[in-house]
Parts: sequence; structure tokens; C-alpha cells
Amino acid sequence: MDHSPGFLQLVEEVKKNVKELSIDELHIWQKTQRKFVLVDVREESEWSAGHLPQALHLSKGIIERDIELRIPDVQTPLVLYCGGGFRSALAVANVQKMGYQAVYSLQGGFRAWNDRGLPLIKPDTE
Repeated sequence: MDHSPGFLQLVEEVKKNVKELSIDELHIWQKTQRKFVLVDVREESEWSAGHLPQALHLSKGIIERDIELRIPDVQTPLVLYCGGGFRSALAVANVQKMGYQAVYSLQGGFRAWNDRGLPLIKPDTE
């Protein structure tokens, strides 16, 4: 997807203060049963087409409004993902401003996960 220069500049600026987690690191967290919440920040239509197993859906448009209700403990480790890692970085920055302390953006997002052939939850498999 082609992104506008202003959007890319904003993402690059935000990423200076955002921790990222690789697909391999996420796999390790899952295999070791590390406690964290995986949050899909994509739009409803993207979520409905398929998402990562055990993910919670809080789209970028509502995450700031609803996160405190859904995940009240600001010390809960969070891994946010979107389609490619840009929107999740922006969401991480805002969630951090709200006091959440262990928040990560998944590098490459949904596309990187899907490109590796990793499991997905699709409407017909839920």
C-alpha cells in the first residue's frame, strides 16, 4: 500500500518512542505462555476477514476510548498490530500517553504474520 509522505513522516517520528516486537519474539511469548494481551487495531472489515488467534479487537478509531474499560490494568503487557505496523505504532504512542507501560507494536503486523503462513482465525473457523 502506498502511504502519503506526511503519514510516513508521522509514523517515523512516533516510532522513535515505540517498542516493536518481531513475529519471532511474539511466537516465543506465545510458546512460553507469557501473559500479555494481543490487540488488533485494524478496522472492523479487516478484523472480520481474518485475525490472529487470541486477539482482542479494539480498532485504532476507538482504542483510546475503550482500552481502560477492556484492559484496566496499565501494567498489562500489550502487543498491538495492524496491517503492516504503522497504525499500531500510532496507537501504541497514544496508549503509552494514557499510562500503559509495556506496549509493543508488532513489526510487519498482520501481513508479516500471514506471509509466514501462521495460523489465522477466519469467520468460518471461529
